[in-house]
Amino acid sequence: MNAAVFVGPSLSHEDCKKLFDAEYYPPVKRGDLSQLPKSVDTVVIIDGVMLNSSAVGHREILSVLNAGITVIGGGSMGALRAAELESFGMIGIGRIFEEYRSERITGDDEVVLSYDPFSLLPLSEPLVNFRLNLRESVNQNIISREAAEKAILALKKTFYPKRNQSKLREIMQSLLSAEKYKAFYYYWDVNYCDFKRADAELVLNEAAASAKNLHS
Repeated sequence: MNAAVFVGPSLSHEDCKKLFDAEYYPPVKRGDLSQLPKSVDTVVIIDGVMLNSSAVGHREILSVLNAGITVIGGGSMGALRAAELESFGMIGIGRIFEEYRSERITGDDEVVLSYDPFSLLPLSEPLVNFRLNLRESVNQNIISREAAEKAILALKKTFYPKRNQSKLREIMQSLLSAEKYKAFYYYWDVNYCDFKRADAELVLNEAAASAKNLHS
């Protein structure tokens, strides 16, 4: 397998290389796929630009698929495009992909976040991480469904670079009593999951397993 992986900020390239031997690129943008070496037989899309540059288009991915190249997506932009193009052969992996495929989430803004263009480190939190963790808080009877829905609505109204843990604390403090706020953060600080990172690791682990099977 000769794979090209587009990733960051869901997972650093340094951490990615510990999981899967591949060529690593920054978040994918329009035009990147056509510039890949002809030796590439697998494309993995985790992260992609959405606002500062043109996002990778459906036709670009379809062109790669039609050339016989395997395309795998998950975690962020990859999850969104995989849900949209699964019927055309793109492979989707992970919780966020399943959320898009089932249409439990639909908006592109669910996975958007601010990040440093040089280090690719995240500077804010994606809405999907807050949404899924708040959903689990409801399932565990830590907060009410109404409180979770109000928190998500407030986060959706917040400009994406300002969606962070401090903003959530401010929102939850306005929604919960002091006692419930304390109980919520006792639970949250222990159980919070970075779903984008977890999905990125899952995508790369499955790609590595597939590569191993090809060579066994």
